[in-house]
Amino acid sequence: MRGRVKALRSNIAVATATWGRLPRIARDGLKELTTRYSLSVALGDIQFIDGRWYVTHAGLLRIANRDRCCGIRVVRLPKLCDPTTHHWVFRATVYNSTRSKGFVGYGDANPSNVSSVVHGAEMRVAETRAVNRALRKAYGIGLCSVEELGSASISSGPARGHKQSPEPQSHNGSNNGQPRLRDKLCLLIRQHNLDPTLVKAYAADFCGTETLSGASRDLVESFITHIAASAKENRDGLVCKLNSYAQHVEVKQ
Repeated sequence: MRGRVKALRSNIAVATATWGRLPRIARDGLKELTTRYSLSVALGDIQFIDGRWYVTHAGLLRIANRDRCCGIRVVRLPKLCDPTTHHWVFRATVYNSTRSKGFVGYGDANPSNVSSVVHGAEMRVAETRAVNRALRKAYGIGLCSVEELGSASISSGPARGHKQSPEPQSHNGSNNGQPRLRDKLCLLIRQHNLDPTLVKAYAADFCGTETLSGASRDLVESFITHIAASAKENRDGLVCKLNSYAQHVEVKQ
């Protein structure tokens, strides 16, 4: 019981620092997610977008690992795919026990229903969406996953219950209905399984500022474009570059 209370306090603290003061209904939802599924905001298990909670691929995998998932089988459906238009469809089957007949989920992706940040990676997005849907069925999770959202579904509108300030709070935000740069960067980090601390250190160096929050919007947008291209073309090289900042991060801490 004490551990759950501690976990909830930690989640609320991190969520408030990340997204600002949460409305009562959002805090109640976070409490439910913390106590029932042991999801962690700090570990990126859940995201708060447009006043709603969404589970992430990492969070679903954590639940599956904790509950000793027996296996996940993913297959591409060739008849429904069209490589020339980057349209992909996958079927995933999750076996949550040795006696399970399997929980099936389908995922599709094409340039029209994914963020422009991950254009060219539609096949991987489709696979992830299929796995996420199957995992949600297998473990009774009603929350939609972040990776299942279409590009038009993620916006930076104020959370329900929040008053929109006349000016954006930082250069990295957005007040024109477009996705916030922070959300784009978080999506990239999750999509390519990158170390968020090292990415922030690299971003600050790239932008020539002490911290990422001190960089202008144009610089942050340039960095996101750069890291998206690097991850797509040579992820191993990008990881090597990020690791070069590990010592700097340790010294700073």
